[in-house]
Amino acid sequence: MRWFNKEKQPDVWEVADDQPLGDIAAAHRIREICASAATIAEKLVAASTRDAEHKLAADAARYQAAIKRALEIAMQISDDSMRDVSVSQVIRLCVKVDHLKTARVLLRAIQSEKTRGELVVDYPILIDQEAAS
Repeated sequence: MRWFNKEKQPDVWEVADDQPLGDIAAAHRIREICASAATIAEKLVAASTRDAEHKLAADAARYQAAIKRALEIAMQISDDSMRDVSVSQVIRLCVKVDHLKTARVLLRAIQSEKTRGELVVDYPILIDQEAAS
C-alpha cells in the first residue's frame, strides 16, 4: 500500500541550488520554472469563477512562488540581453494570468528596446494607459 503514501515531488522552483548558477544555467532554470508554472497559470485562467478561487488557492500560491524564484534567479544573471530574455518569459507568464501590474513593472526593468518592443507588440495591453496619454 505504499502507492498512496508517495511523497509529493518538489516543484522545479522548490529544488535548492547547491551551487551558484552561471548565466546560461540560470536562463535554462528560468525557462524550466516558467514552463512548469505555465500549467498552473492555465489552470488558474480556466477556473476564473468565484468558487474556483477558493479551490485553487494552493495553485495560486505555487504560481506566486514560481514567479518569485524566477525573478530571484534573473537578478543573478550578469549578461543584460540574457537577463532581458529571461525576464520577458516571466512577463509573458504574468500576462497569461492577467497580472498586468507586475508585468508592467517588469517591462520597465528590461533594458533592450528590441525585447521591450517585441513584448509590447505581442501584448499591447502592457502599454500603461496613463503613460500613453
